[in-house]
Amino acid sequence: MREQDIHNHLKQFILDEFLPDTPPEELEDSTPLRSGGVLDSIATIKVVAHVEQAFNVSLDAHEMGEFDTLAQLVALVMEKHA
Repeated sequence: MREQDIHNHLKQFILDEFLPDTPPEELEDSTPLRSGGVLDSIATIKVVAHVEQAFNVSLDAHEMGEFDTLAQLVALVMEKHA
């Protein structure tokens, strides 16, 4: 899967699930998701479960804390596909 496809998929998922009234251009690659309050611990688990299902990857417990931005999440998925 291409990086841009992963990016677009994850951005749309985050907008739909956690920021439904936010225009897409406001969710930037560097927007802080966890530290900015968009994702709490339950929402983070929901994102991880979605990533595992959508991209057929497994994330270890410690990897759940390794992303705070869309760009970092995309990089983590790309790393798992490498």
